[in-house]
Amino acid sequence: MIEPIALQDFFTTFFVSALIILAGASYALLFAWSKVNPKTVIKISAYVAYAILVVSVIILSQTAHFTGYWLAIAWLMIIGYFFAPIVIWHLCVRTHTATLTITTEDKL
Repeated sequence: MIEPIALQDFFTTFFVSALIILAGASYALLFAWSKVNPKTVIKISAYVAYAILVVSVIILSQTAHFTGYWLAIAWLMIIGYFFAPIVIWHLCVRTHTATLTITTEDKL
């Protein structure tokens, strides 16, 4: 049987869940911004946002009593959040490069 979240852990669970969403979005936005504007401060800020995300997932796993496959899903989420912005960035760059190449070939 799943152990429910204790009432004193409810606020922590709610706050950390919201922080996961905000930190994940911040990491993705700062990562993309660091690719457009290559400054070290922006890239470090992206990794700080990712570190906040990892800590938040660890705290959520403890307060929500994740075990077994739920713990595995939490770790997969951490890995996915790290690689998703990188893959999306490369996908966007390649699709826009291909579009520019096709557009210039069509004009010739």
